[in-house]
Amino acid sequence: MKILILQDDFPPEGYGGAAAIASNLARQFKRDGHDVFVVTTSRDREKQGQSEYEGIPVFRIVTSYDLRFQAYVSLWNPRATREVKRILREFKPDIVHVHNVHGYLSYRTLTLAHKSGARVVLTAHDVMSFNYSKLTEYIDPTNLAIPHDFNYRIHPLRQLREQRLRYNPFRNFLIRRILARDVNKIIAVSDALKIALNDNGIGNVEVIHNGIDVDEWKESAESIEQFKREHNIGKSAVLFGGRLSGVKGTSKIVEAVALVRERIPAAQLLVIGKKDSAADNMLNYAQRLGISDAIIFTGWVSGANLHAAYHTASIVAVPTLSFDSFPTMNLEAFACAKPVVATCFGGSREIVEDGVSGYIVNPFDTKMLADQIDVLLSNHQKVHAMGRAGYERVTIDFSLSSQAKQYESLFAMLLQSGAR
Repeated sequence: MKILILQDDFPPEGYGGAAAIASNLARQFKRDGHDVFVVTTSRDREKQGQSEYEGIPVFRIVTSYDLRFQAYVSLWNPRATREVKRILREFKPDIVHVHNVHGYLSYRTLTLAHKSGARVVLTAHDVMSFNYSKLTEYIDPTNLAIPHDFNYRIHPLRQLREQRLRYNPFRNFLIRRILARDVNKIIAVSDALKIALNDNGIGNVEVIHNGIDVDEWKESAESIEQFKREHNIGKSAVLFGGRLSGVKGTSKIVEAVALVRERIPAAQLLVIGKKDSAADNMLNYAQRLGISDAIIFTGWVSGANLHAAYHTASIVAVPTLSFDSFPTMNLEAFACAKPVVATCFGGSREIVEDGVSGYIVNPFDTKMLADQIDVLLSNHQKVHAMGRAGYERVTIDFSLSSQAKQYESLFAMLLQSGAR
């Protein structure tokens, strides 16, 4: 099959969850014998044009605009769509596999893909197809229980109050119309996301969980020890990271580590992420709580250093305060045989088995978060057992090859059916 992949950002420039998943799948599709081509975007004029990333041809479209207008430009970005239309005409794909296009490539590219005669599959990684930002409206921060039933429906008036002048009254209607008319199948990366999409009028959804190649996450003992020495990491480190922001639970994890330090003075918080204003806020908050010496910032790391960071930590924390579709950190932690303390909001419960490979917590309950971290840091045998359980689970149920095979079966079915 000839597979064209559309993704707003892509390595080596983009390292977000969707970019990593799109990159992993592209490489696996190529290993499976398919002809793969990636179209992505950049803000750097020097990156315009075609290059290659790990054997995959990648075309970068340089496009930029004031993100205050995202609700409009995300529907139709003329600069991006001209290039995509040309590439569709020249590459003539059988399948157009769309990931995130709500930033720069725009939803119009789905219509162009459909008109080209290709089968179009959209993988939804987040809630941006019906919401403007992180989904928090359904969460009651005063309720510290772990809820099980959610209503994800977002009312337009809520979005108007939140977005104000950025609100586009036609945005969600037009996105739903494009998805219904021009997309053969929508894939949600978790059951939770499928429910959220359905609750907001988006149908034709199936679930394919993200996967990971565990072999790529092996790292030498020498590399791990070097990383430990370089960052002065002890035996009780909690790994936390990603694109740092308040909804990622930055304040909650700092508060939790402060509580843990009362019982385990050697506890550390190892943070992988860009050193920006959000990082400064974390450090300032840690200083006010008297634990600034416990916070270790590595900055943004990738490759061997990222692998070493996971292997260095005792446990991984994912305390997101908003809907988190299927956090990639869960997969990465299990690939390195590390237990996870994960949020109850979103799809983490579909991979982290509470009490088996980690713990599910309500991150607004700082004491619950701290207690579960404490339980693990106080019992290295439990850390090892839960880490092994996570490793076995991700190897069996969430492998990259299995994920790719599910997509390839779907692609083949769509091509055989002749559906457009």
